[in-house]
Amino acid sequence: MSATQIAAQITEGRTALGIEFGSTRIKACLIGDDPTDVLAVGSHEWENAFVDRTWTYALDDVWAGLQAAYADLVADAVRRHGVAPTTFGAIGVSAMMHGYLAFDAAGEQLVPFRTWRNTSTGPAAAELSERFGLNIPLRWSIAHLHQAVLDDEPHVPELASITTLAGYVHRRLTGRDVLGVGDASGMFPIDSATGTYDAALVASYDELVAERAPGLQVAELLPTVLPAGADAGSLTPEGAALLDPSGALQPGIPLCPPEGDAGTGMVATNSVAPRTGNVSAGTSIFAMVVLEGALASAHEELDLVTTPAGDPVAMVHCNNGASELAAWVGVFERFAEAAGQPVSTDAAFQALFREALSGAADAGGVIAYNQLAGEPIAGLAEGRPMVVRTPDSDLTLGNLMRAQLYGVYGTLALGMRVLAAEGVAIDRMFGHGGIFRTAGVAQRFLAGALDAPVAVGETAAEGGAWGIAVLARYATEASDAGASASGAPDAGVSASGASAVGASALDLAAWLDERVFADADVETVAPDPADVAGFAAYLDRYRAGLAAESAAVEAL
Repeated sequence: MSATQIAAQITEGRTALGIEFGSTRIKACLIGDDPTDVLAVGSHEWENAFVDRTWTYALDDVWAGLQAAYADLVADAVRRHGVAPTTFGAIGVSAMMHGYLAFDAAGEQLVPFRTWRNTSTGPAAAELSERFGLNIPLRWSIAHLHQAVLDDEPHVPELASITTLAGYVHRRLTGRDVLGVGDASGMFPIDSATGTYDAALVASYDELVAERAPGLQVAELLPTVLPAGADAGSLTPEGAALLDPSGALQPGIPLCPPEGDAGTGMVATNSVAPRTGNVSAGTSIFAMVVLEGALASAHEELDLVTTPAGDPVAMVHCNNGASELAAWVGVFERFAEAAGQPVSTDAAFQALFREALSGAADAGGVIAYNQLAGEPIAGLAEGRPMVVRTPDSDLTLGNLMRAQLYGVYGTLALGMRVLAAEGVAIDRMFGHGGIFRTAGVAQRFLAGALDAPVAVGETAAEGGAWGIAVLARYATEASDAGASASGAPDAGVSASGASAVGASALDLAAWLDERVFADADVETVAPDPADVAGFAAYLDRYRAGLAAESAAVEAL
């Protein structure tokens, strides 16, 4: 495509903008007529704060970071193509899932944002899991709400709405209190047959809190649920000013339903069809496997969520991902600088990842625990990152780095073994996130940890910002297909979870196969038997050593 054609796409608004609020970076991604064409990117680094024993982000930082990432994308478009966008064909917003953003009737925030990382909701999650007959994770919005009820927090009577970070940003941009079904499934259980909150469980919850919180009706607090492809509103003048204070951005741009990072990860890895799955590795790490049917029983290690189209998904979510690994890389990067041989961060990662390949298959007896925060699957209320080894272990740089990479997957592997015991079949697993940028290392070790082939595509490093841009593109094409098929939009969800907007003509899984991934450059690595056996031995020691982690939480 010529430079003139690309510039025309940007100036004419034949593009889709995706914005994702990750745990450490806010990313913006601009795609063209072809969803695989990334025309510009922008980003802004931010970090959560631990305030009054709560992991949180200030809402002022949300908007400052969003504006910085958007400005960075505009500058990148000018740098690469000589034009600045002033409109788009569609916009999508995604963010880290779950957590608790609570507002009163005037839209004022009632308590600081409680992110997915908080593990203070144990009593609420336990009570709800028993009452509902399915696992309610500590990080889900309903667990946070119920814990506030149990604690008699003074803000509860003032509640008018609760939402996720993506839902909050979308509401400020459009005025619509809606949420994509995938993100909504991390707020309250979803009935895949109806595509919205499970009505029986809604009634059960209202009955549970009737005496303790008179008048609380949970359905009135939750955002309206929408499937991928549905009309989710358009950018208001106020929203345009929030996104672009310069005033150049035009209002009226349609937005797709806001989604969580799990859903955008599924899209980014073409993992929305049954028997497909993906692993997203960042500050947290989680695996998603699209189910063919219901699980035999509830498991505390497994969350039941949905794809952006509403199909049921088993999710293994771990609060701790690659942050501790990155800290160790930073130590060695600083050592190189102190030794007079400075290297870039990317070069440090590459060198240390390659060194991990020289380590023993079981990491030589070295064990790395990456828990900076609490980890429910591991039974940890708080985190204490540690490196542990026995006197007869072999401490080498290769073994240390392999242990660190294995440690990223440790808790995830505990949950995935529960899913395997359920007999869930997986045809393919995709990996995405920055950890996979060094070819052939993290991908290979993940294949060994899961004992399954792992694919990584050319969009792996773009991650969820690209995934939500693709969903924004899908929404415009779904709208066109729905209008041509029926003459009117329909925001419903079919019994299979597919969007009823032109569902027969524009099923999400088929659209991704044909429109986005038909010519994708995907590299698949089969599990090495030595890695499988080595990781299994590592995991046995890892599981046994969790007692040391628990002791460290008590002692330190």
